[in-house]
Amino acid sequence: MPPVTLSTVTPATATAVLALRVAPEQERFVTGVGESFVDAHLEPEGHPWIRVVEADGEPVGFVMVSWDVTPVPDRIWGPYYLWRLLVDHRHQGRGYGAAAVRLVAEAVREAGGETLLTSFGTGEGSPQRFYEKLGFVLTGEVDSHGEAHAALDLRTAG
Repeated sequence: MPPVTLSTVTPATATAVLALRVAPEQERFVTGVGESFVDAHLEPEGHPWIRVVEADGEPVGFVMVSWDVTPVPDRIWGPYYLWRLLVDHRHQGRGYGAAAVRLVAEAVREAGGETLLTSFGTGEGSPQRFYEKLGFVLTGEVDSHGEAHAALDLRTAG
């Protein structure tokens, strides 16, 4: 696997990032890049940290983290929440998603974070196993959208 990096989305990479798509059967679990940009703009209180996942200089995915946010009742945000993760269907199964999550976890750890939160839909085709393999543990909470909450303890995660 080529080295994976997280880079800032630039005018030069924006078109390629917006073209990233998951497989059709995954669309019910993963919000697209365009809608993610809209959500980031409409919910700036989430302090969105947006990066393109690159492998060997090519955009292969997208990640958006709610960064260093004071927790708000009834919102999963805070302080660090993996808001979106998408690996393009043409690049799945190569370890890019796991590498991206590890890079996010390391960045959060370096910023002083102790926990990385996320949420996901459950059922057939859910990304739950993907997150569990990375060390995320279900918290027992379910949000108003029916998504299960999970946490990764960065003090013990490798």
